[in-house]
Amino acid sequence: MRVTFVGSGDAFGSGGRFQTCILVEAGASRVLLDCGASSLIALRRLGIDPLDLDAVVLTHLHGDHFGGLPFLILDAQFRRRTRPLVVAGPTSVEQRVRDAMEVLFPGSSHVTRRFTVSHVELEAKRAATVAGMAVVPYEVIHPSGAPALALRVTADDKTVAYSGDTEWTAALPEVARDADLFVCEAYGFDKAVKFHLDYTTLMAHRDELACKQLVLTHMSPEMLHRASDVNARCAHDGLTIDL
Repeated sequence: MRVTFVGSGDAFGSGGRFQTCILVEAGASRVLLDCGASSLIALRRLGIDPLDLDAVVLTHLHGDHFGGLPFLILDAQFRRRTRPLVVAGPTSVEQRVRDAMEVLFPGSSHVTRRFTVSHVELEAKRAATVAGMAVVPYEVIHPSGAPALALRVTADDKTVAYSGDTEWTAALPEVARDADLFVCEAYGFDKAVKFHLDYTTLMAHRDELACKQLVLTHMSPEMLHRASDVNARCAHDGLTIDL
């Protein structure tokens, strides 16, 4: 399994980083975890062809995590994609994607295309198979119009866990347990921001996260400024990890 941080930034492009977008590759399967509004640009910057993607799995329905889908879908339409695309995410994911498409490109959600976009609603602690990968979601704390999710994604006997956006919750140790890689939000350094994790709080619970590797992402200007004080690996755009 290979994990590439296509975008590792927060909602506001702090540090010049692209919004959240993580590519997971296993065998012939290529799946994005989240697809922020800047993701199509970020994919092209890294030479990753969006037509090669099999699926997008969303943790929650904020623009910096799913706002790139209208661009991804329309790019595929104009480039005559024929392979199906799966979009999995929280309750109401299909309607929210359609609404986003209509706001940005009126009429675009009703166009007949050469490929299908199928939507899968994920339920907490109920495993789903997405593009050949096993996905287990866990509900976390981050209001976004539908239940926000953390994810465990398993393929080729490897597991990457991902917190999405959330404040500390007892679900996170379960998400991270025995994962080969746990990608976790660390929005701030020591300043508590509601519905988000900060580095100090996360480290206070570090022993509960029985993962093999921990990588921090979705960092604010404060967190980026304090990077030299962080005793953990931090993601950056283009970082690739082989598991």
